[in-house]
Amino acid sequence: MPALQVEGLSRHYGEREALSEVSLSLQEGQTLVVFGPNGAGKTTLLRVLATLLRPHAGEVRVFDRSLPEEAWAVRGRVGLLGHEPLLYRELSAWENLRYHARLHRVADERVSELLDAVAMSARAGEPLRTLSRGMVQRVAVARAVLHDPQLLLLDEPHSNLDPAAIELVAPLIGAPAARTRVICSHDPTGGLAEADVVLGLRAGKPTLLRAATDVAPAEIAELYR
Repeated sequence: MPALQVEGLSRHYGEREALSEVSLSLQEGQTLVVFGPNGAGKTTLLRVLATLLRPHAGEVRVFDRSLPEEAWAVRGRVGLLGHEPLLYRELSAWENLRYHARLHRVADERVSELLDAVAMSARAGEPLRTLSRGMVQRVAVARAVLHDPQLLLLDEPHSNLDPAAIELVAPLIGAPAARTRVICSHDPTGGLAEADVVLGLRAGKPTLLRAATDVAPAEIAELYR
């Protein structure tokens, strides 16, 4: 059974249609990479899959649960890393992760383990507002994987990260067995390297949906013209 099954998904903001008739299927353990220019609907798609937005038309199933009706059964199985870190600026990295650990009934040892993994243990007691954007992004990565989600939704996950930090977070948001991922990307080469399936969006409409092995970087570049 597919991890994701989307049929005719549409979502609008007022009169502007952000997504129009999007359909896709993704098996468990696969990675879908979504390409498209700014405003194409990539982030809206992630927010629907994360149960943060309701679709206005179509059917969305995550792990065979229908959204939004069964969102309660999906949320604990999903991790979201978006443009906003979903962290409290006045709290420290430790306090932020411990708060989310309590929500997911995760032990404090997991918090310490992840702070070590993203090389933030030495700065864990400082308020987030005093940290660089790259450091905050590392903490946001730790938050997204804290509860070991089965579905990981990643919106430009390397934003604000230098090459060393990208290497640090790779084991956390890479493609381990049995973890399904949806990644929004502007990087044709890097995105294709991670993808099993490619979805191209332009103005909310799907223009490309194929196995990654059948997609050339030039086709992705065409989305941005």
